[in-house]
Amino acid sequence: MRAGPWGGDTGRVVDVEQRKRPGVALAGFAVPFALQVAVVAAYQGRYLWDAGWRGGQYAYAFIGVAVGSIVLGCVLKFFRPPWRSVGTGLLLAGTFGFVAVFAVLALFLVAFSQWSPT
Repeated sequence: MRAGPWGGDTGRVVDVEQRKRPGVALAGFAVPFALQVAVVAAYQGRYLWDAGWRGGQYAYAFIGVAVGSIVLGCVLKFFRPPWRSVGTGLLLAGTFGFVAVFAVLALFLVAFSQWSPT
């Protein structure tokens, strides 16, 4: 343990406050990622087909999870240390969701540009 400039034992409190929490960031990433996977699985299984959900509603839900995790991640970055890590995980998952959306959009654009009905 370290002694402070005026003596005493302050090293323990500083070490606990500045410790990294990779599990918290992973949890922040896992929640929106699991929600995005659940939306894709619901689309593949047509679980809400009887409720009137078609492709557009699932796309809105997927993008909504991505936007919500980015906004909530930005908000949580302003709070105290355990929540900053959660915010980082949420930001990463939301960014991953947007990258996936843009990748699918680019795939469709390339596919339609190569398609020639004969």
